[in-house]
Amino acid sequence: MTLTGNMLIGAQAVKGAGAPLHAIDPARGEPLQPGFCAGTAEDVARAAELAAAAFDPYRAAPLETRAQFLESIAEGILALGDALIERTHLETGLPLARLQGERGRTVGQLRLFARVVRDGYFLDATVDPAQPDRQPLPRADLRLANVPLGPVAVFGASNFPLAFSVAGGDTASALAAGCPVIVKAHNAHPGTSEMVGRVIQQAVAKHGLPEGVFSLLFGAGNEIGTALATHPAITAVGFTGSRRGGLALVAAANARPVPIPVYAEMSSINPVFLLPAALEARAETIAKGFVESLVMGVGQFCTNPGLVIGIEGPALERFRQAAGQAVQAKGAATMLTPGIFSAYAQGEQALAGHASVATLGRGEASRPAANAAGPAVFGTDATRFLASPELEAEVFGPASLVVACRDAAQMRAVAEHLEGQLTATLFVDDADADVARGLLPVLERKAGRILANGYPTGVEVSHAMVHGGPFPATSNPASTSVGATAIRRFLRPVCYQDLPDALLPDGLKRANPLGLPRMTDGVLSA
Repeated sequence: MTLTGNMLIGAQAVKGAGAPLHAIDPARGEPLQPGFCAGTAEDVARAAELAAAAFDPYRAAPLETRAQFLESIAEGILALGDALIERTHLETGLPLARLQGERGRTVGQLRLFARVVRDGYFLDATVDPAQPDRQPLPRADLRLANVPLGPVAVFGASNFPLAFSVAGGDTASALAAGCPVIVKAHNAHPGTSEMVGRVIQQAVAKHGLPEGVFSLLFGAGNEIGTALATHPAITAVGFTGSRRGGLALVAAANARPVPIPVYAEMSSINPVFLLPAALEARAETIAKGFVESLVMGVGQFCTNPGLVIGIEGPALERFRQAAGQAVQAKGAATMLTPGIFSAYAQGEQALAGHASVATLGRGEASRPAANAAGPAVFGTDATRFLASPELEAEVFGPASLVVACRDAAQMRAVAEHLEGQLTATLFVDDADADVARGLLPVLERKAGRILANGYPTGVEVSHAMVHGGPFPATSNPASTSVGATAIRRFLRPVCYQDLPDALLPDGLKRANPLGLPRMTDGVLSA
């Protein structure tokens, strides 16, 4: 596929009127061709108008058509072959093997949502039949089903150029819900975005869907993002990125005459709690696994273990020594963009220079010319940590802080002190059950996913997965951006009272022609 640098607005390829944006090869610091000319507020308006016009026809299409559409996108991404992986590697510096795995995840989640659409559970079809003879008052015929919200704006993420980008989880779940999507591509990988965007555009045409079901825009700064979040046709936003960027979108969406939900994944340090018996039994093994998790993907995962909490004593000292030794053997590696590397360098230096922090171990030194981050593990105690809010700030990259507590009570105090998180991890043995029970209620309030005896990096795309959490992990703790239930972000319930059968959605008709699972008078039936 030849890259053009054009935006995709409905069925058209449109050259932006703004200055051209160039992806940067982060390993060399060199711009890549072609340039991608930025769009304007007028381009946003055109895409939004097309999306609004497409909404009712798209949501009325048969569920099977919607499922096949998602599967066609998956097949089209695979058909791009090595060309997609090679371009993404140039734009991000991510290893080829990692990108092949991410492509598999992207295709897998599209196929998952195709299955979700087919099985129909997401509609929550519910029937309370009329009871005309009920005393003292009769009951009307009441039928409920979820309907899609409307056009959704999706912002591509920097750290997952495939799985959280143009055809990523936000797009897949919104399309599955029946919502047209307008994607604002991330400036770090515009070539990748165009390639995947063209696949979606072709799938729209293949299935005879309205052209406004999908559009792809490019743009620097806040102009495009603000215009998208505030356009009257947009009914929800999906975002993965910085806290600053997420809060700006939330503010813009809340300032609209009609506010809309923003599902923003923003900031998490993913605490790891080392409980006493587990630490005593396997401090060195846990430490080595922790360092492997820390440096995976140069620490550029939203679930990277940025904080470790244990109780002071010989076992924790063994952990610190083993982690320090393990990280010394790790090399520096290229980060996604010069900006991300610069932010990491500043955050890592702030930890290293903090009066309350000691360096436990460093890997190869960072190499700025290649935007390559060197890993590091630091240490402090809980009293200093609790008194230093800056130590809780996310350092996006391969750096982590080990916090030593006096006892289990202070460990719980640290847990209570933490902001909302995507994950919280417990290393626990049978003898730690009482300590774990004391922590669990706190962690349930603080995190969207609680792990035992594992590492938080890596998110399974499945029905039970939750990739969300209380603020600032996300802007909406009642939702997830990964897994089958991500579709619910873009749905709302509608109740139909005493409507004639001919006017009801197919999923609620008395004969149930779609064969959907339904709740009837509170009883689940096929």
